[in-house]
Amino acid sequence: MPSIVSVDNLRKAYPGGFEALKGVNLDIEEGEILALLGPNGAGKTTLISTICGITVPTSGKITVGGFDTVSEYRATRDLIGLVPQEINLEPFETVFNTVRFSRGLFGKPRNDAYIHKILDQLSLGDKKDSKIMALSGGMKRRVLIAKALSHEPRVLFLDEPTAGVDVELRKDMWDVVADLKAAGVTIILTTHYIEEAEAIADRVGVINGGQILLVQDKSEMMAQMGQKQLRISLSEPVSSIPDMLRKYDLEMAEDGSNLTYTYDTKGERTGITTLLNDLAAAGLIMTDLQTKQSSLEDIFVGLVKETA
Repeated sequence: MPSIVSVDNLRKAYPGGFEALKGVNLDIEEGEILALLGPNGAGKTTLISTICGITVPTSGKITVGGFDTVSEYRATRDLIGLVPQEINLEPFETVFNTVRFSRGLFGKPRNDAYIHKILDQLSLGDKKDSKIMALSGGMKRRVLIAKALSHEPRVLFLDEPTAGVDVELRKDMWDVVADLKAAGVTIILTTHYIEEAEAIADRVGVINGGQILLVQDKSEMMAQMGQKQLRISLSEPVSSIPDMLRKYDLEMAEDGSNLTYTYDTKGERTGITTLLNDLAAAGLIMTDLQTKQSSLEDIFVGLVKETA
C-alpha cells in the first residue's frame, strides 16, 4: 500500500535544548490503523502535533498525501482531522451546529446531509439538537470525532481517544474506529491502553525518548517477539530447583508449588520434551501444565525497559 503520511528524519527541539523528537522516521499506509504506544513524555503528542501543523518542526520533512506540511500547509490540513485529548466544546451550542461550524472553518460548502451522515455513523443522530452540556463524557468524545471528520479528511489522528471513558464506551469507540477504517479513513491513534492496540490496530509503533523503537504488523510482532511460558504445577512443593534442571532457567514460585519455563515459539526446538523427561528423572511429579502467550503489553514493557 502507498504511504499517505511520510515522516523523514523529524526533529523537534525547544529553547533550552530539550529535544522532544530525535530523528523520527515513519511511513503510514493509506487505509490502515496505526497505534502509537509510549510512556508519558515519549513524544507521542509532539509527533502528532507536528504532523498536523500545530507544532513547527526544527528539521526534517513531513508529507501528507504528497504535500509538504510546511510549504503546502493548506493542502495538508485539508487532508487531516485531529481529535485532541482535551474536551473543549461550546457547552451551550447544539451538537449539529458544533459539527457544521467546524466544516465551515475549513472553507467547505454547506452540506447538512453529510453532517447528518456523520452523526448517524457515530450514534449521535438522536442527539443532534441536544446542547453539548447535556451530553455524557463518552458522547462528547464522539462529537470531537464528528468535528474532526466534518471536512471529509483522509487521515484521522486520535490522541488518547478513550482516556477517561469507561470500558463499555471504550469498546463502542473501537467499533466506531473500525467503521471509519471500512469507510477508507486512515487512522493513527495514541493510547495508554495496550488492549486497545491489540483490539483494533493493524500495525503498532512504539516510541520512547523521542525515537521510534519499532513499527511492525501487530500479528508479526506477536509472532516474532512474543514468547510462551509453560507453567508446571507439582504434586509436592520443592525448596530449590534440582541441579540437573538449572540449564532450563526455570522460575520457581515462592511456595515452591510450581515452576515456569519460558521458550521461544519461533525456535527450532522448544526444549519442552527434554524438560519433561528431566523433571521425571529428578523425581518431580507434575499435576498440571499451562501455557501462556506473551501479550503486546509484555513486549511493549520490554522494549521501553531496553531504552530506559
